[in-house]
Amino acid sequence: MFNSLSDRLTETLDALRGKGKLTEADIAHAMRDIRMALLEADVNFKVVKDFVAKTRERCMTAEVLESLTPAQNVVKIVLDELTELLGATESKLVLSNRIPNVIMLVGLQGSGKTTAAAKLAYLLKKQGKSPLLAACDVYRPAAADQLATLGAEIGVPVFKGDGTHPVAIAQGAVREAVDTMKNVVIVDTAGRLQIDEAMMAEAVEIKRAVKPDQVLMVVDAMTGQDIVNVVTTFAERTDFDGVIISKLDGDARGGGALSVRAVTGKPIKFASVGEKPDALEVFSPERMAKRILGMGDVIGIIEKAQEMADAEQMAAAERMLREGFTMTDMLEQMRSVRKMGGMSKILSMLPGGQKALQQFGGAMDESIFDRNEAMILSMTKAERDRPGIINGQRRARIARGSGTTPADVNTLMKQWGEMNKMFGRMRSMANDMAGSKKNKRSKKGKRGGKLRMGGMPQMGGMDMSQLFGGASGLGGSGSDMDMLREMERRLKG
Repeated sequence: MFNSLSDRLTETLDALRGKGKLTEADIAHAMRDIRMALLEADVNFKVVKDFVAKTRERCMTAEVLESLTPAQNVVKIVLDELTELLGATESKLVLSNRIPNVIMLVGLQGSGKTTAAAKLAYLLKKQGKSPLLAACDVYRPAAADQLATLGAEIGVPVFKGDGTHPVAIAQGAVREAVDTMKNVVIVDTAGRLQIDEAMMAEAVEIKRAVKPDQVLMVVDAMTGQDIVNVVTTFAERTDFDGVIISKLDGDARGGGALSVRAVTGKPIKFASVGEKPDALEVFSPERMAKRILGMGDVIGIIEKAQEMADAEQMAAAERMLREGFTMTDMLEQMRSVRKMGGMSKILSMLPGGQKALQQFGGAMDESIFDRNEAMILSMTKAERDRPGIINGQRRARIARGSGTTPADVNTLMKQWGEMNKMFGRMRSMANDMAGSKKNKRSKKGKRGGKLRMGGMPQMGGMDMSQLFGGASGLGGSGSDMDMLREMERRLKG
């Protein structure tokens, strides 16, 4: 998402970082580059003009030009203005005490309303809600069947009604929700290839009939400049409350999404970044701005990991620290990475990750997970629990059983060995920490044995600054490091 824009802006800001002191000419040149980058990304011209003007004005102050780190100040200003452009603060979906709550989706045909409805239902279900989907698109062939299929995949019922009258279907869905104890109704309305009076009148009529608590407009990120006319018309007629940006992963430019908030004043509430039901993310302007500027979204990775960390996984982590890392543990870790979206998804959320992904042609080869899984499943239970017993003869047998080569098995064993060493170092650190705390309690008044990790959090003796900088080729700029230090501060709480 935003790949082209991210590349251009990162290049411009990196050029500024290479200068010890900035002149007005340097700022003017950077603003021209930023303007061209935004226009090429299909951001609305008026939005670009206002953005560049405000950014230039802030950058031209003596406080910036005469500071010791002018380039970092410029980066901070661009980040602040981009965050403001995207909405400044996160706008969450607000549901009332009414039962059922009604959420109505509007938008053009092909914008992704039906899949967005299913993804929103899945998200609300994970949050403990009991949603019902209403199939009010009676014009597009098999639209109701598509919604029913998606609903069946996520375990959410779909109300079709008589299949001919959209307003009656919406009203019937509300009654059905009351009868079946569903507390949220998501109304999937019909769209057209372009705005017309019949579509707008129907949307207004459905809104008047069911009085939705939230009206969300689904906007295709690939719409481009025309997105301004579309959202303006819908804002005037339906007065929607927020926007769902769909197909954000399918457009390298994505500039249309940057125009929505500035043109309508309506917040972007969700972004759809994939085809799976869990690919709908709550939209965070600050974190999205950081990703556009190549600073990554480390907090997003942490949140995804926390979502998956159930009690059983926490117990497994404690056991690994006590007893070591087995092949079964390695298999579970690989499956967890897949659930988080794969290595390409995780890497894209790291500082400088988008640039690193370009070295892999835009995506990493995830087939290694399939090979590793096949090799691990070809091992006996004893081999998985105690990989150290795997000798040359066993490796040959595992290779034959998994359709791989002994060299592949050797590579897997090397990876396991590195992971096992890392857990060994972490175990030592945990023991040292426990000993230090005990020593501190026994020697009050003296300097205790505080575990010192330096300026960056460490993991098994590995400085996180090495992970995101130098050796890995990921980022490593002052801004990136500042962000990671802030993450460290928050985690230490």
